[in-house]
Amino acid sequence: MHVTQDEKKRRAAEAAIEHIEAGAVIGVGSGTTVNLLIEILAGAKHRIEGAVASSQATEARLKEHRIPVIDLNHTGGLALYIDGADEATQHLQLIKGGGGALTREKIVAAASRRFLCIVDDSKLVDVLGRYPLPIEVLPMARSYVARELVKLGGQPQWRSGYITDNGNVILDVRSLSLLDPAKMEAEINHIAGVVSNGIFARRPADLLIIGTDAGVKTLS
Repeated sequence: MHVTQDEKKRRAAEAAIEHIEAGAVIGVGSGTTVNLLIEILAGAKHRIEGAVASSQATEARLKEHRIPVIDLNHTGGLALYIDGADEATQHLQLIKGGGGALTREKIVAAASRRFLCIVDDSKLVDVLGRYPLPIEVLPMARSYVARELVKLGGQPQWRSGYITDNGNVILDVRSLSLLDPAKMEAEINHIAGVVSNGIFARRPADLLIIGTDAGVKTLS
């Protein structure tokens, strides 16, 4: 039976709730699948102490559902982080940042013992790179970073008119070879002026929960 993309996302979000330990503070990502997660979490908020938000939009949504929001600086490490992705491979490497929150998402993922990624099956790819790679850049370095990305084989485009929660700009890059995503992630981060990039390979997901027509599939 064919089900809608939203239903597949909801299936993945519902499966993720099962992994939340009672009384935990969890990290919550951003995006359409996570918005469904927050809706479901609102009905089970008694199970958690609170949540660390990876974006201002997520923070507002959590507060709207009366889920306590806690600053990461006050929590220590987190047991669990749940977020979506723009692309995911069987090796649990991801591209994230379509919504522009990649730097904060990367920080919360790094601070968490386990990282659960929830997606629908349209996000699963053999090799990363079909989706443009978002890179957060200091505004004064935008042109310089773009030139350096061209040297790496990329075609960068400035996300005009968009400012991140951190006050920076985004370059979306097509045509990069991501056969070795961890190497490219490190290489891009070494360009002066880059704050962070949307490859999650050095800190990949620990569990990928995929909503499909048939139900939920998990990769670990």
